[in-house]
Amino acid sequence: MVISATAWASTSTAPSPYESLAPRVERGVIDQRIFARLAALHIEPAWPVSEAAFLRRVHLDLIGRLPTAEETRRYLDDPEASKRARQIDHLLSRPEFAEYWSLKWSDLLRVKAEYPINLWPNAAQAYHRWIFGALQQDLPLDEFARTLLVSAGSNVHHGPVNFYRALPSRDPLSLAKAVALTFLGTRPEAWSQEQWSGMAGFFAQIGYKSTGEWKEEIVLWDPTLSPTAGIGPARFPDGTLAHLSGDKDPRQVFADWMLAPDNPRFARALANRIWAWVMGRGIVQEPDDFRADNPPSHPELLDELARELVASHYSLKHLFRLILNTQAYQLSCVPQSTDPRAAALFAYYPLRRLEAEVLVDALNDLTGTSETYTSAIPEPYTFVPADVRAVSLPDGSITSTFLELFGRPPRDSGLESERNNRISAGQRLHLLNSTHVRRKIEQGPRIAELLRGPPRGVIDGIYLAVLSRPPTDDERQTVRATVKPGPNGARAAALDLIWALINSDEFLHRH
Repeated sequence: MVISATAWASTSTAPSPYESLAPRVERGVIDQRIFARLAALHIEPAWPVSEAAFLRRVHLDLIGRLPTAEETRRYLDDPEASKRARQIDHLLSRPEFAEYWSLKWSDLLRVKAEYPINLWPNAAQAYHRWIFGALQQDLPLDEFARTLLVSAGSNVHHGPVNFYRALPSRDPLSLAKAVALTFLGTRPEAWSQEQWSGMAGFFAQIGYKSTGEWKEEIVLWDPTLSPTAGIGPARFPDGTLAHLSGDKDPRQVFADWMLAPDNPRFARALANRIWAWVMGRGIVQEPDDFRADNPPSHPELLDELARELVASHYSLKHLFRLILNTQAYQLSCVPQSTDPRAAALFAYYPLRRLEAEVLVDALNDLTGTSETYTSAIPEPYTFVPADVRAVSLPDGSITSTFLELFGRPPRDSGLESERNNRISAGQRLHLLNSTHVRRKIEQGPRIAELLRGPPRGVIDGIYLAVLSRPPTDDERQTVRATVKPGPNGARAAALDLIWALINSDEFLHRH
């Protein structure tokens, strides 16, 4: 029987399929910080995660994709002690890494053609192509940020300039708030009006100019615009007055300040985002809510991660590799403590429902089927080619009924909280009763492949494909007991099993 999410916290001391009885081993400063804090508060951390659960977790966290049954078999049969580290390196090098993390950054950078962002499709796709290329080559995050901050040129030929177009309002104060949210993890309520007015001064000379091409727009530094009109002199967020000259774009002055090696704000904000993406919550939570009255749970750890990011020349992949190789990341999702502080202090890996795009891609990968995605604006196409995965969609306006139902973010604000990953009654009903899911199971070509072979092989293959682990002996026995006599009994039982596993909390959640 598949253990439900609500039952995981009350399992017995015997290890579940998600746990290992291997000893917990601290592997560096990150683990020392986490486990020392837990020990001081007498909070018992979870057991280490099992090999199968680790493989599934790291696939979802790095490439947004389930491992295939063959990948799972090969990994579980590998006797090498270093296989987890090798698996992390392998996934960081796969092309799906850039695809999946382009989705994450596109949410934050509001890559969307329609209202209220109104980038229009060609610009949205140029923006997405640039994000994908930057992640593919592991462009240092300081260069990533600087390119966006000082970008200029055509919105359809130079994707980064859309950073200054992907907003409902383009006044200097709105631009300053978008920069602070994206790169400093700061919301409007965190600073005084004087701080915001000072920061807006760096963005008062951004100009927009249309061309003869339909929907093309040029973003530029326009020194003829007043740098203080309706705002006041430019000041850095720390209160220091900026010295601007007429021959240098004020955005470059701000970028130099923000990305200076002795200014920890950018590195801390980005390190916290990356930590939150893989650990389920930020050291500062929410990860885009840095303010004086929202302190980090582990201040020294956040500073350590920021130093690592700077020392690695702002390599996103370096920080992923560092975090994913820790014992803290490789804890089970089954809590060993009832202390309400355990989740915030990273005593176990948190359960999180799969994102809408990842979930529908998983269903399609399992069944060998595809989705129909459409855009309300018919350029360059209304219907997306069938082989495009949901995580690869280049524009937030390209959507489907499934994506809307399962909480895909509207990409209007750039806030992490726009994405809704809570299970709703409508989602449950869709997975349980919809023709959409039933047809995938009954008619999918990969399901037909799974059903070939002897009964034990079929059962094992289904579990490996759907849950990324072999079944337990009890689960095999339960499944065999459901097979009814007759020529179609085994097939009907197998299809029911696939349907049941797809509807299980184990399938629907990261764990």
